[in-house]
Amino acid sequence: MWAPAEHDADAIGPAGQLWSTPHDLARWAAFVGGDSGDVLSPDTVAEMREPAGVDDGDAWTGGFGLGLQLSRVSGRRLAGHAGSMPGFLATVWADPADGVGVLFMANTTTGVNGTLLTDLLDILQHYEPRLPDEWQPVAADPDLPALTGLWHWGPKPYTLRLLPERALSLEPVGGSGRASRFVPQPDGTWLGLDSYYAGETLRVAPGHLDLDTFIFSRTPYDPAAPVPGGVTDWHA
Repeated sequence: MWAPAEHDADAIGPAGQLWSTPHDLARWAAFVGGDSGDVLSPDTVAEMREPAGVDDGDAWTGGFGLGLQLSRVSGRRLAGHAGSMPGFLATVWADPADGVGVLFMANTTTGVNGTLLTDLLDILQHYEPRLPDEWQPVAADPDLPALTGLWHWGPKPYTLRLLPERALSLEPVGGSGRASRFVPQPDGTWLGLDSYYAGETLRVAPGHLDLDTFIFSRTPYDPAAPVPGGVTDWHA
């Protein structure tokens, strides 16, 4: 368990006067990654990991959430914290997307390579890549599977698939472009949860989907059909 040190570090106390062990820091990494048990809900921990302030603008690589330091490096989004005081260094990061954590503790004032922990994550990914989650069938209303499959916005193909709790996911084939999740509403429509279509309404109509005037059809638009605006060539 963490406990205050016997000695008082005075003014530098907020930087490092929290004493721990590698085992407890590993438990803390799991907590930050979302394995929070009965202490906090995973959704609350996820809110803590959202950036409240960043160091370098829109393309941020470092910043702060709610009580957590944040870092984005090599496609990873990490959350945790560093600590230091004369003679001691420590850092712990959690990667919620991959369900892994990494930490170090050192008896030194300086000299630890700044990429140590991300290098360790690279080594872990190389030798022990994360296995995909075991497939689980999704319970769905009998009418929902008929909506799934290939749809087109203009010539661009999209895939509509089922998610748990009767939710839907609409995303471009190949993964590049606008994608969103949708949840059912009492009036039979679907509400966009995130990304470009957050807050938008998806309606199922005979033969097409109406996503607030974005019309998705089962086949690409007919190139010979009249196109508003005089466009003659479609480009995906």
